[in-house]
Amino acid sequence: MDEALTARMKALCDEGWEVWDRFALEVRQHEFHPFVAADYEAVLEALLPHRGPGRKFLEWGSATGVITIMADFLGFDAYGIELDPDLVTTARALAAKFDSGAQFASGSFLPAGYQFHPSDGDGRIGTIGSGPSGYLQIGHPLEDFDVVFTFPWGGEEAMMLDVMRCYGRPDTILLMNTVNSGVKVYQAGQVVATV
Repeated sequence: MDEALTARMKALCDEGWEVWDRFALEVRQHEFHPFVAADYEAVLEALLPHRGPGRKFLEWGSATGVITIMADFLGFDAYGIELDPDLVTTARALAAKFDSGAQFASGSFLPAGYQFHPSDGDGRIGTIGSGPSGYLQIGHPLEDFDVVFTFPWGGEEAMMLDVMRCYGRPDTILLMNTVNSGVKVYQAGQVVATV
């Protein structure tokens, strides 16, 4: 990244942490909310090798939009899907503040009609909350995306890999931010790297 892009990313991440701090005080301090900010610097490092002209990026659970906006800054055609409409409003305001073309939809990252059928027979999807699929709002099915990022809650990983298997392309990169293992890079359901 050149000096100007590095400075722009730093300003975005700094603002993202300020938004997170306010959110923690105003919302999380009073009630449970599933939004937890990802490690922006680690995600940026994981994104860098996958950027290229005309590539599409999708964030599942885009929250305040920082990661999706980062992807836009890197040249991706960037989209985020977030279940909480208030967070979508925050993400859109942050994108406007940073003159980003990132687009956000309110809804679920699960494609319409998706049903989880794991080998152990426990078909609970493990997500916190549900809503209409966000793909119609963004105007692209999952198979259109080259890179997908997510920061799953424990128990969601298998379901997310299954969604990619059922609806994504085999060459799509899935970046999964984990609490203890950094950002895992999946392709065709297999870990190909860890950042």
